[in-house]
Amino acid sequence: MKQFNKQATSLLLAAGMGLAATAAWSADNLADVLKARGLSQQDLLAAAKTYVPTGKRDEFVAFSSGGQSGQVIVYGVPSMRILKYIGVFTPEPWQGYGFDESSKKVLSGGRIDGKDITWGDTHHPAISETNGEYDGQFLFINDKANPRLAVIDLRDFETKQIVVNPIFKSEHGGAFVTTNTEYVIEAAQYPTPLENKKFYPLEEMNEKYRGGVTYWKFDRKEGRIVTKDSFSLELPPYWQDLSDAGKGPSEGWSFTNSFCSERYVGGIEKGRPPYEAGCSAKDTDYLHVINWKKAAEVVKAGKAKKINGHDVIMMETAIKEGLLYLIPEPKSPHGVDVSPDGKLIVVAGKLDTHVSVYSFEKIQAAIKAGKFESKDAYGIPVIGMKDALHTQVSLGLGPLHTQYDSKACIAYTSLYVDSQVAKWNYCEGKVLDKISVHYNIGHLMTMEGDSTKPAGKYLVALNKLSIDRFVPVGPLQPQSHQLIDISGDKMQLLYDMPLPLGEPHYVVAIDAKKLKPAVRYKVGTDSRTDKPHPGAVRAGEEKTVKKGNKVEVFATLIRSHITPETIEVDVGDEVTINLTNLERAQDETHGFTVSTYNVHASVEPGKTVAVKFKADKEGVYPYYCTEFCSALHLEMMGYLLVKPKGWKPTKLTLAKGNYTEADYKATVKKVVDTQAIIDSVVAYITSVNYKDFPDVVAMVEDAFDQLGKTKGLKEKHEGFAAKKDWENANLWAEQIWQYQVKTADLGLRAKTYLEQNGAKKVK
Repeated sequence: MKQFNKQATSLLLAAGMGLAATAAWSADNLADVLKARGLSQQDLLAAAKTYVPTGKRDEFVAFSSGGQSGQVIVYGVPSMRILKYIGVFTPEPWQGYGFDESSKKVLSGGRIDGKDITWGDTHHPAISETNGEYDGQFLFINDKANPRLAVIDLRDFETKQIVVNPIFKSEHGGAFVTTNTEYVIEAAQYPTPLENKKFYPLEEMNEKYRGGVTYWKFDRKEGRIVTKDSFSLELPPYWQDLSDAGKGPSEGWSFTNSFCSERYVGGIEKGRPPYEAGCSAKDTDYLHVINWKKAAEVVKAGKAKKINGHDVIMMETAIKEGLLYLIPEPKSPHGVDVSPDGKLIVVAGKLDTHVSVYSFEKIQAAIKAGKFESKDAYGIPVIGMKDALHTQVSLGLGPLHTQYDSKACIAYTSLYVDSQVAKWNYCEGKVLDKISVHYNIGHLMTMEGDSTKPAGKYLVALNKLSIDRFVPVGPLQPQSHQLIDISGDKMQLLYDMPLPLGEPHYVVAIDAKKLKPAVRYKVGTDSRTDKPHPGAVRAGEEKTVKKGNKVEVFATLIRSHITPETIEVDVGDEVTINLTNLERAQDETHGFTVSTYNVHASVEPGKTVAVKFKADKEGVYPYYCTEFCSALHLEMMGYLLVKPKGWKPTKLTLAKGNYTEADYKATVKKVVDTQAIIDSVVAYITSVNYKDFPDVVAMVEDAFDQLGKTKGLKEKHEGFAAKKDWENANLWAEQIWQYQVKTADLGLRAKTYLEQNGAKKVK
């Protein structure tokens, strides 16, 4: 036991957990904790590997699909701490997403047949790439249930665009990017007629139903998908699944697998076996091999057909132009993954123990030689499996998805039925290690494992069932993401993370250093368009404009007040409130809502948003800042007064306080004393190289902006004091102090930042 105590203490110290050699944290006490909690030395090692101390940051950032929530979940690796939910296809109240006018407009891009779709089933996120490497600029994610694709800008982690696929009725295989993010690939799932509002009976599956793959053109400069420059390939009514883009030697090609190539139509109610029987009858399905670069040229040459206003290369044209080929693959595959060097393509079939590794060189040789074993029912050339294979490896039951390591030729594949991860060498075709996970793993993800330069180190297993892993929370259990150390020869399970928001399907992770998110907007920015907001105003420009029954308010937010503090409208008016956050300090977000009107805005520093509603009921409605922003957060409010028709004002007397001359003098002294503190902080900041710290420069600018608002207030309170109006004298002096408090808060934060980050004295 003493030896164990010594080892455990050494381990903690070596891991940088900072245990001081004090009586409070002695080895004996540590041993007591381990014993009381039933922890082993292996548990302690796992904890040390995942622990991120206070003030430190994770090495990687993971973006997980949110499944039925329609959102994206962001968490850190290795800590597995959730950092953010990003509203994508569904309203998300914390961010005001779907409750302010700009975000409503983004969501409206996802309307289908004129209807709002207020839920989504997000599946496969993809990070933008430059030369096959993650660049941390954009994130794309699909909605399987309602075939849509979204663009998230990683400069502010906000959804900027949603597009609806014009020819699909469902899709699973999105989003996957080409090596320089020229296109975002989205494949259909269940075949349907491509024309909108066309009905054909299921008996016409072979003739009238189709699958497909769409290549969405992405404009990196604008950060938007360009629908008019996007196109699709018509594919047979197989059930297309996941895709991947080629890289290196396979650049310009993409690969999409499929299942139910039987084109089976079930119908228990009609006496036929169900889909699960008919869609897995054959031993193989088809891998689609597509020359997307040449396909783009075919579209430019005018050889595509317009379907629902969208360019579609019909199968006959794709075959004639040499754009499309098929290769048999193990049945019911889920995932096609191109190796980091672009030379090999790995496919796993759920109903086959084998993982197949195809050689791009062999595929090209077969195409060049015109060596095809057959054609499918639609005339597409089929390359023989043996002519394309590099190797096949039996990994276990239910192989699904493959990810790559930083080590050459090393891959990891999820085994759904075995509830395991297999580590194997795909060049030599041999299994190296296996580890059990809990339970029924679907996808798995390594750090930057889809790119040309995987980072290795960690793997996350995305498990469908958690069963006995967490405290029971009713019949609906969270998903389980398990963190696995892959840095050594043997895999080690480190951490169980519950994911309680939807059913995540896939995750991508990027080195945190590659992310460069902004901490503030230029004042007056509409964050959803990245352009100036027409409703933005600066301090002192606030106003209310009424034209007929339309009222537009131009308001500002700053600690700790909303200007204006009273908004008066008539019942029946259409009200638009533009809100500009004047703060420049990091993380000084304000929120805004009006009681019972179902509007909400999250207004980050510099941002302008608008909320709109009809004042359809007379009454008094408080509005307030929903984000706890300062000591006087609760005082950051105002009243919307909805006046009844024909209402006429009467003379009012506001409540007065019993302020005395002594109260006034005490407030003035408080102002003088606070200014002395501000002066000392300013003296320190200006004595060091604070201009070398952008965050501090922003805080200093914000602090002086706050202090600048005191201009003219001294004369005001002294003027009222001369008249012995102690109430107004005291209140205006108090207002100076409120600005001083905000100034001091920012200054002290800046001072602390400089001290902690090695600021140097200037000469």
